[in-house]
Amino acid sequence: MMPLSIFGFEAMWSPYFFVSLVAVTIVYFWLVNRSKEQTTTKQKTLFVTAIVLLYISKGSPVDLLGHLMFSAHMTQMAVLYLIVPPLLIKGIPSWMFEAVFRIRMIRSIVAFTTKPLIALFLFNGIFSLYHVPLIFDVVKTNMWLHALMTTAIFIAAMMMWWPLVNDVHGFPRLSGVKKVGYIFADGVLLTPACALIIFADTPLYATYYDPAAWMNALALCVPQSTLASLELSGPEMFSSMSLLHDQQLGGVLMKVIQEIVYGVMLFYVFIEWYRKERDEENMAIQSTKS
Repeated sequence: MMPLSIFGFEAMWSPYFFVSLVAVTIVYFWLVNRSKEQTTTKQKTLFVTAIVLLYISKGSPVDLLGHLMFSAHMTQMAVLYLIVPPLLIKGIPSWMFEAVFRIRMIRSIVAFTTKPLIALFLFNGIFSLYHVPLIFDVVKTNMWLHALMTTAIFIAAMMMWWPLVNDVHGFPRLSGVKKVGYIFADGVLLTPACALIIFADTPLYATYYDPAAWMNALALCVPQSTLASLELSGPEMFSSMSLLHDQQLGGVLMKVIQEIVYGVMLFYVFIEWYRKERDEENMAIQSTKS
């Protein structure tokens, strides 16, 4: 198998993206240190973790590998849309969100798109639409469409997670049974897209099996001058798996990571639920004694 290093430092490590994320992190800590509002160590840790995972999924060799192996692409999607958004929402203090939401239009848009049913169908709809083979192959070979689509899915993922984890005053947050139902519905809605990929008996995406389409897709993250100097026949040069098995593995990984993330979320929901019930019982006992 060929090493990824043949594509060069820029393609592997995305230095411009790295610098952008460092700048965002510096601004975050500048605002936190400047503000009189409290930001906890936990929030800072969650924010930095989200930024690190964002870089790993979109700036490290994982992003390049996502153009070579469909399984890497789906792992990248899982991290980017199922793990990073809730970490960001919990890591950004409420006063920062509230400052942005002073702009009435932004507050109105967020309030509408984070309604549970709308948020569920928005994220799962765009994500599923993106993985329709015809659309996927067009988006994967156009820099602007690719940037637009991945940004749209990321924003939709933020909206999808918002009802579960936000702590912003004035925005409702699901509780108890509603959280469980929301998580369950989210898992169900993503299943058809994963099933289409897992149970397909032929490779679905030309950007992974057609050399010309694959080269066009690769040009999104590899400088054209570097590509011109390489003799490449297709993604099979970088993987020992067949295209079909790689595709099926991608669907399985997406579903498995989703189940793990949602399982962890359900665990915290039940812990939160238990603590709430216990506190209410303790208050009732103290009230009776007094």
